[in-house]
Amino acid sequence: MAKKIVAVTACAAGIAHTYMAAESIEQAAKKLGYEVKVETNGAIGAENVLTAEDIEQADLVLIAADIKIDPIRFTGKPLYVTKSIPAIEDAASLIKTAFEEAEVFGKKGSKVGKIQIGNDKEKIGFFTHVMSGISYMVPMVIAAGLILTIANIYAFQKDDLGRIVKWGFDLDTNMGFLMSKLFYVGQVGFKLMIPLFAGFVANSIADKPAIAPAMMGAYLVNDPEFLGAEAGGGFIGAIIVAFIVGYMVKGLKKIKWPKLLIPIVPIMIIPFIATLVITLIVLYVIGTPIAIGMDSMYKGLTALNDNYAGAPILIGAICGAMIGFDLGGPINKTALVFGTAIFTDTLTKYGIEGANFVPGTATQAAISVAPLGVWLATILFKNKFSKDEKVAASAAFGMGIVGVTEGAIPFVAADPVRMIFANVVGSAVAGGLVSATGCKFYGGIGSPLGTFIGYIEQPIPFVTWILCVSVGILTTALLIGLTRNPKLKNIEEEVASI
Repeated sequence: MAKKIVAVTACAAGIAHTYMAAESIEQAAKKLGYEVKVETNGAIGAENVLTAEDIEQADLVLIAADIKIDPIRFTGKPLYVTKSIPAIEDAASLIKTAFEEAEVFGKKGSKVGKIQIGNDKEKIGFFTHVMSGISYMVPMVIAAGLILTIANIYAFQKDDLGRIVKWGFDLDTNMGFLMSKLFYVGQVGFKLMIPLFAGFVANSIADKPAIAPAMMGAYLVNDPEFLGAEAGGGFIGAIIVAFIVGYMVKGLKKIKWPKLLIPIVPIMIIPFIATLVITLIVLYVIGTPIAIGMDSMYKGLTALNDNYAGAPILIGAICGAMIGFDLGGPINKTALVFGTAIFTDTLTKYGIEGANFVPGTATQAAISVAPLGVWLATILFKNKFSKDEKVAASAAFGMGIVGVTEGAIPFVAADPVRMIFANVVGSAVAGGLVSATGCKFYGGIGSPLGTFIGYIEQPIPFVTWILCVSVGILTTALLIGLTRNPKLKNIEEEVASI
């Protein structure tokens, strides 16, 4: 009887990596002769959920996740923990390694991946906690961004050359009134997403009792009126608050509370103490310095953009390059968070006229370059790609055209040095060009389609964005094709040989 594997996959955004890792594990397990069931923890929630019977019958439990997954239900089963990328890149080798190195969860002192069992010591990195927060924040960012975009499209009035000449809502009309309210809803979403992010970073560290204190602390550190400052602390302030609260709550949970109080400790005592302490810390210790520092950084970036013609191009190219480097990994996500933070924070502080669009616009321009670049390479250099790679490139196109950069991961896994170089250069070109031409991305899809789906202010309406992004895509395609050896093994043969 074939051995049975159960797996759980999850990524920070809960969109691409989650399902790519699941599909890769399923295909590899079946090729290797194992029965498999994979639970996905995506943005929509848990799907194909593992039952108690599934877990009981399993010979191996494999967790491939970039966020914290509670392993308690796998107690007594051989468990192996890793990230989503190894599952996407080479699931067959991962499964083999997992069978060799998995350890029974719950065995005191045993180590399972990055989890230390039996002594309550978790060795989970900084990015794991931050990515957990991002995974919960993304739906709010998208929802608020799209609503804000709809309102902006109505509010921004352009002349014949596509230049903004007026912004505002005519409240005397029903449509103007509705759009003004939608704009307010979008602003609320951007205001709440930072506390939401902080709450679930803290949750990743110390579970549910940390959520409320971290959300309130993050709100306060971004409230200029509370701080008596000109600006709030932005994402940096939220991250600091989240980690302070997370580890404070973790410490409070270790206290041996009287039995009489235990039922109310997680829902009353810990949240109360943590909220009170983080309020005092924000008010008297970290709030004002962080706010002043963030405000100085934003003003400094704006001054660079205004006074040095090459600064926006350089910043845009760097942000674009980061997007193309690890395709949804920590560096990619850092660039996206940085771009989003700069845009939303400066928009809140200084309004539309003072908002800094450069990093956010550059990251959105670069986000589709890698998958669309490899797809274009298979078109321009047909003899250098196998049949299976051309099929995979079609899937990459589908993901790239809607702004999902992870579509190029299978190609990077097969040829990392060449592909990373091509992706980074092409993405940097796209980011630098949109910055040089003064494009401003307000919301929508970060791909060539973004010029139609969303709102992008650009010198030549519709055309500039497509040209800038397309040059980046072409750059990546040419670098891949011109440096590639036409004699390549078929992907199926490579999997079969493992």
